[in-house]
Amino acid sequence: MGVGISAGGLAGTVAGLGGVGTIASVDLRRLHEDLYEPTRHLTGRSAKPQIDAANAEALDREIRRARGLAQGRGLLAVNVMRAVGEYAGYVKQALKSGIDAIVVGAGLPLDLPDLAADHPKVGLIPILSDARGVQLVLRKWEKKGRRPDAIVIEHPGHAGGHLGAARLEDVSDPRFNFDVVLPQVAQVLRDAGLEREVPVIAAGGVRSLDDIRRVQSLGASAAQLGTPFAVTRESDAAPEFKRVLAEARPEDLVEFVSVAGLPARAVRTPWLDKYLRMREKLQAAAHAKTHCTMWFDCLTACGLRDGKPEWGQFCIDKVLGHALAGDVRKGLFFRGSGTLPFGSEIRSVHELFRWLVAGVRPQPC
Repeated sequence: MGVGISAGGLAGTVAGLGGVGTIASVDLRRLHEDLYEPTRHLTGRSAKPQIDAANAEALDREIRRARGLAQGRGLLAVNVMRAVGEYAGYVKQALKSGIDAIVVGAGLPLDLPDLAADHPKVGLIPILSDARGVQLVLRKWEKKGRRPDAIVIEHPGHAGGHLGAARLEDVSDPRFNFDVVLPQVAQVLRDAGLEREVPVIAAGGVRSLDDIRRVQSLGASAAQLGTPFAVTRESDAAPEFKRVLAEARPEDLVEFVSVAGLPARAVRTPWLDKYLRMREKLQAAAHAKTHCTMWFDCLTACGLRDGKPEWGQFCIDKVLGHALAGDVRKGLFFRGSGTLPFGSEIRSVHELFRWLVAGVRPQPC
C-alpha cells in the first residue's frame, strides 16, 4: 500500500464510512507535482534535506485531505515502516499533523513510545506476526509507561508486500496460522492483564464477512485489509495498477527475497520476470554503491545500495513508483494472496464495506 497507493483519498473515504483509514507514509511527494518535479532528479546525500522536506509536506497534505473527506467520522492512521531511514521523521510529522494513530511494521518499533511521548492520546499500533513479538513489545513499552492501543497480527502466508517471516521458507509455516497465533496472543495479553485493554487486529487473507467472523472467533477484535481496498475506485493508484492486482490469478503471485532481505509477495509482471531471470547475475555482481541516488527516505539496509548479494538487487522506491503509475514493464506490484471479493471488478469502497460488514454483494456491472 506504500508509495502512494493508500493516501488521503482512500484513507479519508474509509474513515468516512466509520473505518480506520490508513495513509502509507513513504514517498508521498509523487502524488504532488509541485513537490515531485523539483526533487525527482536530485541525487546523493546532499539532496536528502530537500527531498525529506517535500515528503513531509506531502504527508501533511494527505492527512488534511483525508480529514476533509472523513468529515469527522472514523479514524485516520499513518503506517510507517520501521525499516525506512526516515521512520522517526515520518512519525513526528504525522503526530504534528494531528493523526489519530501510528501503525508500524517492517521491524520492531521499540522506540515508538519515545517518539510519541508528547502525544499520549494518539494510538500506537505495532504490526507483528507471532506471540513472541507481542511479548517483547509489551515488555519494552511497559518500561516506557506505554502499552499498545491495538496490535495487528499479520499472516505472512496471505499478506502482500514485505512479509513478517525471517526466511522465504518460513512464509507458509503453520505457526503463523491464525488458529495458532491468535489464541497465543490472547494468552499473552491475559497474562499481562491486558486482554480487555488491547484489541487484536487480524491481517492477511481476510476477504469476507465470514473471514472476519472466523478471526473474531479466534480472539481478534477486528480485521485489516490491504489488497481489496487497493483495487477500489477510491484507491490513489493509477487504473492500470488496480487492473493488474484485480486480474492476478494465484499462479501469477511470486514469493521472493526483496531488497530488505525479507520475503515479499508480488504479481508476476514483465519487470519481475526479467528480474528473476537476471537475479543470480545481479547478486554475483553485488557491491556497495557509494553514489546511490536513494539516500533520502529509503530503507536503512538495502541489498542493492549496500551490496548484500543474498538480498534483492533493485531499487525498491523506483519500482514501486512505476507500479503506482501502472507501468507493468518497470513496476513491482505487491499483492496479498487469495481471491478478491469482486474478482477482477473495480468497485467502490462503499460496496466493499457493505460486503464486509453485511455480506451484501453489489449488483453486476
